[in-house]
Amino acid sequence: MPVAATRRAKLLGLALLDRDAAGAGLLLPSCRSVHTFGMRFGLDLVFLDGNMRPVSIRRGVPSGRIASESRARAVLERPAAARGEAG
Repeated sequence: MPVAATRRAKLLGLALLDRDAAGAGLLLPSCRSVHTFGMRFGLDLVFLDGNMRPVSIRRGVPSGRIASESRARAVLERPAAARGEAG
């Protein structure tokens, strides 16, 4: 899974990519909030604690939103699962 290692990579996340180019998603370390401005598809967001365990999951977050979780230390951005699709 790709990791956003630079400030620019964290700022852009999966924005401006099409769904196929987004692949399995992107890990944003040292992150507690994300925006979905510029997204071409919805996101499933998994907020992770310092041990990389999920503390909150937001499914199908549409474009133009901000999501945050104060307990998070990282966020996994994934293309939103299609209805009826497992995962």
